[in-house]
Amino acid sequence: MITKKQMQDLAKKHGTPLFIVDHDEIRRNYAQFKKYLPRVQAYYAVKAEPMPEIVKTLYKAGASFDVASMPEFMIVHEYIKGMPDKKRLAWIWDKIIYANPIKPNETLKELDQYRPLVTFDNLEEIHKIKKYAPHAGLCLRIRVPNTGAVVELSSKFGASPGEAVDLILEAVKQGLGVEGLSFHVGSQTTNFENYVQAINLSADIFKEAKERGYDKMNLLDIGGGFPAPYDSSVKPFQELAEKINAELERLFPDPKIEILAEPGRFMIATAGTSVMRINGKTVRDGKTCYYVNDGAYHTFSGIIFDHQHCNVYSFRKGKKTENCSVFGPTCDALDVISSAMPLPTDLQLGELLYSTNMGAYSHASSTWFNGFPPAKVVHINK
Repeated sequence: MITKKQMQDLAKKHGTPLFIVDHDEIRRNYAQFKKYLPRVQAYYAVKAEPMPEIVKTLYKAGASFDVASMPEFMIVHEYIKGMPDKKRLAWIWDKIIYANPIKPNETLKELDQYRPLVTFDNLEEIHKIKKYAPHAGLCLRIRVPNTGAVVELSSKFGASPGEAVDLILEAVKQGLGVEGLSFHVGSQTTNFENYVQAINLSADIFKEAKERGYDKMNLLDIGGGFPAPYDSSVKPFQELAEKINAELERLFPDPKIEILAEPGRFMIATAGTSVMRINGKTVRDGKTCYYVNDGAYHTFSGIIFDHQHCNVYSFRKGKKTENCSVFGPTCDALDVISSAMPLPTDLQLGELLYSTNMGAYSHASSTWFNGFPPAKVVHINK
């Protein structure tokens, strides 16, 4: 775990704003995932933080990858240059799932040469895949409960369970191979029963498909949603794993059925730390306000896009704190990190603040709004 002194030393060396990625922490998170879900192959959701350095660390640890665009696909594809064609194609199936259910025609054309595994959830997508990527393997994404998820996804993607087998059989009729099912219970899911219900729905669909003459599905992708331990309200990962393992053992005991998952946040949330500098200070309506050189258009984008609550800390020790406002550097009033952050009120211009658990969906969504560049990235323990 990175220390305060390391943060300060790195900020002194590289300047601020600074985004620090601790690769030892990434490896610990991956090891924890495999320890408690040994049957499940982790396909890291590259969108959570699409840095080649992170992909490399997880690749070496044994992870596979969930991509949702061609640029993400090519970040992972870099690792198979020079492989013979047959080995390359087999590697892609083992290491990449293209898990965006809606794909442009141009993307499908480009993907077809790799014979990828792709998700779909509607009839039009079947027709597109048949025309532009007929060599792809298909995985039907179904709609499942997202109750209690911080980011709900079921309203945008997923076929209803009632139409699932009809879509599977239509894809087969078109000459395509449907390899299995996928679902997503919503991002940062703290209601573990979502997984229980989703696995049960999947088992029912497997059963119905077999009864209607299709028995060639051999994988179940249980998606993402595995919560990062942002605070004490998040129950231990081991507790979630026990529920998932019990349902898989009961409903999918056949070892020939591959179990996939798409953890993103879980793998990297705790591996990212932000360090920023105080550029301005004032008192408004009796409240101390600090203006820092990182914000909601940059590393703290998760406040807007990901419903994230980010804590900001001072390097000072033992000082009485009060609720302060912390604003980002842009001219937009939306650029607010917090309006009630407990901080010392006597901090001076030029002092540093920091935020932990910033690894997921943060720097990945940074912009150049107002001309302010994203934070500099520093990788440690690579």
